[in-house]
Amino acid sequence: MRVYNPVEMPFPVHRPRRLRSSEAMRRLVRETSLQPSNFVLPLFVCPGEGVRRPISSMPPHCQISVDVAVEECREVYSLGIGGVILFGLPETKDEEASGGYDPNGIVQRAIRAIKREVPGLLVITDVCNCEYTSHGHCGKIVNGDVDNDSTLEWLSAAAVTHAQAGADIVAPSDMMDGRVAAIRQALDAKGFSNTPILSYAAKFASVFYGPFREAAESTPQFGDRRSYQMDPANAREAMREIELDLEEGADMIMVKPALAYLDLIREARVRFDVPLSAYQVSGEYAMIIAAADRGWIDYDRAMMESLTSIKRAGADFILTYFAKPAARLLG
Repeated sequence: MRVYNPVEMPFPVHRPRRLRSSEAMRRLVRETSLQPSNFVLPLFVCPGEGVRRPISSMPPHCQISVDVAVEECREVYSLGIGGVILFGLPETKDEEASGGYDPNGIVQRAIRAIKREVPGLLVITDVCNCEYTSHGHCGKIVNGDVDNDSTLEWLSAAAVTHAQAGADIVAPSDMMDGRVAAIRQALDAKGFSNTPILSYAAKFASVFYGPFREAAESTPQFGDRRSYQMDPANAREAMREIELDLEEGADMIMVKPALAYLDLIREARVRFDVPLSAYQVSGEYAMIIAAADRGWIDYDRAMMESLTSIKRAGADFILTYFAKPAARLLG
C-alpha cells in the first residue's frame, strides 16, 4: 500500500513582509493613493487690498483680500489641486445676514475675480450665515432660537447669487432641515439647473471647529449650535441626514469633521453611491501643526497619514488646510 507523505512547508508559509521590502515594492502594491486633485483648499476672503491677516491658530493661513485670493488660486491651480472653497468676512454684519446674499458681497466679488483670472479652477462656495450675522448663528433668530424655515430664504438667495457670480458648486453647511430642496428649487427657477449642490449632510457640533471660528470671525454671541448641528454620538442619524439630502437633490455629500468620524465616512461610502467628501477641519489641522512645531511628531508624515486615512475610509475628495503642502509633496 502506497503511503502519502505531504510535503512539509517552510514556516511561515505566508510572508506579507515580502511586499514591504522596498519603497518601489510598497508603491507597487499600495491600496490607497492620494493626488492633488483629491484636495480642496478653504480660503477666507476679507475686504481690502493686499491683505494677508494671519490666523494665529492655523499658521500659515491668513484672512486674505480678493486680490490676494486670486494669487492663491493661481498657485492652487498650478499645483493641480482640485479646487477651493470660499468663506467670506463681510464689511459689516447684521441680524439679517444680508452680506451673505448681497450680489456684490465679498464672496460674490471673489468668485468673479477668480473665475476671470483663473477660469480653469473649480470654485466651491460655502452657503451659510454664521459669518454674516451679528450674533454668529447660522440663521434667523426667533424667540431666542434659530428659525429653520425663514433661514431657508437666506440660504436660497445666497446660493443663487453665488451661481450668478460664477460658482461651480454651492455647498450648504447650515444643517437646516429642507435646505437642499429649497436651494435646488431656487437655483432651477433662476436657470442654474446645472449647478451642483455639495451638501454638508452630516455636520456635527464638534469641538474641532475652534480655530475656524477665529478665521471666519463666526463665534456665536450666545448659546451654541447644538440645536441644528448633529450630536457627535449619533451614527444612524447621520445616515438618515445623508439620505434625506440626497432625496432633496444633493449631488454630492460631506461628512464633517473627518478624523473623529472615519467610521461614518466608511459607512456612507458603503451605503451611498454618490461622490463623497470629508472636511479635515481646523482643529484637526491645528493639532498636527502644534505637535509638529513642538517636535513631537513628523509634520510631513502626520499630514500624509491623516489624509490617507480619510481617503482610505472612502472619501473621494478632502477639504483640507494641508492642500498646498500635501500637493507639493505628491508633486
